[in-house]
Amino acid sequence: MAVSPTFSSNLELTISVSSSVRDLDINQVPPAGSEDEWMTPSSTIAEETINGVGPRKKLRLSKEQTRLLEESFRQNHTLNLKQKEALALQLKLRPRQVEVWFQNRRARSKLKQTDMECEYLKRWLGSLTEQNRRLQSEVEELRAMKVGPPTVISPHSCEPLPAFGLTSVSPP
Repeated sequence: MAVSPTFSSNLELTISVSSSVRDLDINQVPPAGSEDEWMTPSSTIAEETINGVGPRKKLRLSKEQTRLLEESFRQNHTLNLKQKEALALQLKLRPRQVEVWFQNRRARSKLKQTDMECEYLKRWLGSLTEQNRRLQSEVEELRAMKVGPPTVISPHSCEPLPAFGLTSVSPP
């Protein structure tokens, strides 16, 4: 259903609907079985109109076809023309159907990989945040101790010397 505003002074609204929905009357009970024609998700999602020829059903692969496609995908994520045609012949499908299946499978695989990476990064962020919190707490504790300036023990006199007054001297 397309909704498009028509710009005018009285703000009209134009709504266009498909012919199957247009014939429905909300005041009447639909005849038995007519619900299946327009209400079921499989028919609304799975049908497309191609060149005005009519609706086309979504391809449903058998378990064996799916198994062979998955097996081929595990071996190689992309097919060359000969592989695609051979697999299509073996599965009794058109090469384009095999090509689209592989495209969709690569997309699902990439999405799953991205989701896994996202979860890993979330966990990593959580652990880094916790580590940062602990380190900040440790810094606050050290600041609270008010430790004096760093000192170094002199090897000659065994007395503490302030570290800031030292310079690097090469041994004789």
